Amino acid sequence: MKIFRERLLEQRKLYGYTQRDMAERLGISQPSYVRYENGTSEPTQENLVKIADIFDVSTDYLLGRNII
Repeated sequence: MKIFRERLLEQRKLYGYTQRDMAERLGISQPSYVRYENGTSEPTQENLVKIADIFDVSTDYLLGRNII
């Protein structure tokens, strides 16, 4: 999930959101969100979709999946 962590951080900074902003948008605690970025926890499928929607990207992009 290294790519997910990298892309999550990259997109959050690109949009100018704080970790607190993201946690509020996802309806989770800030420490829970921080665990996504540091790789100690993975988002639920529901939250993965929410993150993709927030950043207007696909879940495949966030997960580093190449579609051929």
